[in-house]
Amino acid sequence: MNPFPVVIAQELHLLILPDSIGHADGHPVLTYSYSIFEKTDDLYGDNIFDKESRLHLKDNDDPNYRGVILFEQPGKLFTYEPALHKSLDSDEVEELIEHITEYRDHAAMWLL
Repeated sequence: MNPFPVVIAQELHLLILPDSIGHADGHPVLTYSYSIFEKTDDLYGDNIFDKESRLHLKDNDDPNYRGVILFEQPGKLFTYEPALHKSLDSDEVEELIEHITEYRDHAAMWLL
């Protein structure tokens, strides 16, 4: 699964990095955790790979990191673990879960 952008609260631009592991058979993998970063102009190319290499570290010091959402029981139970220095409010988390759920439900979007 590739990183994908979303806009929530009408103006907050985020980049979602699915924490997925590829399988040898080449089939897409549905992940259960998604790291959240505020989208900036420098968040492309090699910078994304740098962020992927540090996903889910307890002390992620990236100033654009907003936390991680875990889909523990998709459609039923979600956990948001906020970043220490920047977090999303409950309405933003709810809207983000809706965006991620749509992404999860439409495999064609995984290739964007």
